[in-house]
Amino acid sequence: MTEQLTEQPAEEVTASPEAPAPAAPGRARRVLWAVARWTAAVVVCGGVGAGTAMGITALDRSDVPGLATESDGRWEYPPLRLPALPEGRPRPFTDDNDAEIHYADVRQLLLPAPAGATADPKMNGGFVSTDAYLSLYGKEFRAELKQALADSALRHIAARGWTTPDGTRTSIHLLRFGSVAYAQRFEDENLRGGYSTDGLRTMPDGVALLHMDTFTEDIEVPNTRAFAFREQKPYGSEQVRWAYVQAGDTLALITQTRKGEALDVPFRQTVTLQAQLLG
Repeated sequence: MTEQLTEQPAEEVTASPEAPAPAAPGRARRVLWAVARWTAAVVVCGGVGAGTAMGITALDRSDVPGLATESDGRWEYPPLRLPALPEGRPRPFTDDNDAEIHYADVRQLLLPAPAGATADPKMNGGFVSTDAYLSLYGKEFRAELKQALADSALRHIAARGWTTPDGTRTSIHLLRFGSVAYAQRFEDENLRGGYSTDGLRTMPDGVALLHMDTFTEDIEVPNTRAFAFREQKPYGSEQVRWAYVQAGDTLALITQTRKGEALDVPFRQTVTLQAQLLG
């Protein structure tokens, strides 16, 4: 059977309502101008925000109001420079300087005082006597140390001292010997040789108990070795901290004394910088 296609009856088409008249040209321009202004405002605000964020990111923390970093206690030292050598003389740790001698003036190897410090007129960066150096140790050690220095080819002792506004008194003594062998032997046999839980072979004047610090293990200055100590409680109204830095023919003694407690940060800083000058 053949399927017959039937034609659907045509739907009645009614007239559509009249379309709205187009907006007047003036009103259209006003709408477009308002949209453009809002778009520009959003872009500008976004740009200002991004620019501010980038500006703050680029600043150091101490430059941003309210975000300044407090001082960690370090002193402000002047820039350090190695002194010039006499013509034709090598640096202490070169292949042609077996005795590891510092040919530069030992006085120029002393660490300078930090900003704001008051210089000690008795230790102004010049040479001092053996007795002045020995006065740092207990009276019971001085005679033996004096003889050991006489036997150790000691050449010079240079010293510098200062007091900072917080009351910390610092002294640095540089002992220059005839060679690295003399410097090492004097330190090993007369200063640190006898270290135990309650003392060294020789102790600073007035110190009865000590504690050995370990921060010197982190001082990565080639050709130097450093050992540091602090007075252990109970002690009097002041605490003493001291360190030895041996570099070639020169031995440094750094001491700091302060009422109440000798602070850790400036002591470590001072020892490290003096080691850098000698190394």
